[in-house]
Amino acid sequence: MEILGYIASVLIGLSLGLIGGGGSILTVPVLVYLFQVDATLATSYSLFIVGSSSLVGAYKNYRKGWVSIKTALLFGLSSITTVFITRKLIVPKIPVEITHIGSVTITKAMLTMLLFAVLMLMASFSMIRSKQAEQEKVAEASLSISQLFLYGIGIGLVTGLLGAGGGFLIIPALVLLVKLPMKEAIGTSLLIIALNSLIGFTGDIGQYPTDWYFLLKITAIAIGGIFIGSELGKSISGAKLKKGFGWFVLIMGIWIIIKETFLK
Repeated sequence: MEILGYIASVLIGLSLGLIGGGGSILTVPVLVYLFQVDATLATSYSLFIVGSSSLVGAYKNYRKGWVSIKTALLFGLSSITTVFITRKLIVPKIPVEITHIGSVTITKAMLTMLLFAVLMLMASFSMIRSKQAEQEKVAEASLSISQLFLYGIGIGLVTGLLGAGGGFLIIPALVLLVKLPMKEAIGTSLLIIALNSLIGFTGDIGQYPTDWYFLLKITAIAIGGIFIGSELGKSISGAKLKKGFGWFVLIMGIWIIIKETFLK
């Protein structure tokens, strides 16, 4: 299973390099099911892996002029704070056994994976339905600080609880609320994800045992995947890849729900 895990770690970076997102949605399932990492610890590891990989992707986009630092910081004011508070104060307070439904015990790990599966289904629908050509628009930025603030809190909760970057939620917000062109929305999204994830990870320091050798190894593989994906993206249609990846995520989300509810 570990060999499959390393291959999947490359796919995390590949998706970030090819379509500018999606990789974070794979990280927790890869850690839990292929590397047998506890679900709560997996969300912590995911923050570091996703954050580091996204930071590399953001830097590559910044060099091309596709990152709005001002927007990232405005958005990040609420999302970063929410992620840190969630990881530092809320997640540790969630009990290992949450409730009982008949003979079934709903555990923290089970609930985490079921919520993650729902997030995967939402992400898959977003990727499958996406029409990049319709979204590709350049308009004068019109910031709504209150909308960004509230949206940032929502993204922060998703990232903090599940360890997912939430790019499929951030990009539409940047396009629709901030009126960023699609390429700039993707680059800015990667910077927001990096800030959210890495600062969220600092909230976990000292709370969970960290296997730094393993964590850095998986992160390095994922980052390598970004560079491979960036090169492949020059000759492969991003729109088709995004839709195909969406179907893959949909199947994985359904499989997780079945595994956690019927195959326990």
